[in-house]
Amino acid sequence: MSYSFSNQTVVITGAARGIGEGIAERFAAAGANLVISDYSADILATAERLTQRYRGNIVPLVADVTDEQQVAALYQLAFDTFGSVDVSIQNAGIITIDHFDSMTRKEFDSVLNVNTTGVWLCCREAAKYMVKQNKGCLINTSSGQGRVGFIYTPHYAASKMGVIGITQSLALELAAHNITVNAFCPGIIETEMWDYNDRVWGEILSTPEKKYGKGELMQEWVEGIPLKRAGKPKDVAGLVMFLASEDASYITGQTINVDGGLIMS
Repeated sequence: MSYSFSNQTVVITGAARGIGEGIAERFAAAGANLVISDYSADILATAERLTQRYRGNIVPLVADVTDEQQVAALYQLAFDTFGSVDVSIQNAGIITIDHFDSMTRKEFDSVLNVNTTGVWLCCREAAKYMVKQNKGCLINTSSGQGRVGFIYTPHYAASKMGVIGITQSLALELAAHNITVNAFCPGIIETEMWDYNDRVWGEILSTPEKKYGKGELMQEWVEGIPLKRAGKPKDVAGLVMFLASEDASYITGQTINVDGGLIMS
């Protein structure tokens, strides 16, 4: 289904690559005024590529979602440039994989700070503008681990379960202002993060009897997906665009899996 987001301002964090880049491309094609951010300066190249392809209004900003001042500046930039904040997609996220007894407090806190606190900070700042407009849409990236925790990632599982809690709580509070708040749980998606997951989980889960080479663990897990394939960023982007559209205006407080049927709950 094709949607138009002409004259709507869409803010996307974690947009330099992977799922975030796929979402940004979909909204750029739909004519949105885009403000895209990432911790990495690669966001500048992403914005240039999207601008050349779609000739749209695309503004990049290098920003850390754990820094309150930088988050506030991100949404101020969106409002000052385009005059509104209509959709905000909280997608910035990180993962590490480690045994519980070698995981450091710093490592644990870093994942929670980006994945959970960062979502809350962005929602808080975006909602300030949306409340004044009496409309808006917040969409948060959770994970399959927001549903079921995986081995060697207690911090990541906690962070993504926390995103679902934030989504439900804010949906209740912001409904009075005509603001919808939803989340989505990607499964195995072909991104750089899943390249890392395949490599590190593969190393840890290898045994003398069975050692995982590049791509082998991911392929084994993909065999457990009913649709028998890994997802692509565009698979996620289609759901996100629907949640941001008028067709989803009566949907709030929900978390939707986009994982080929891997987790059915």
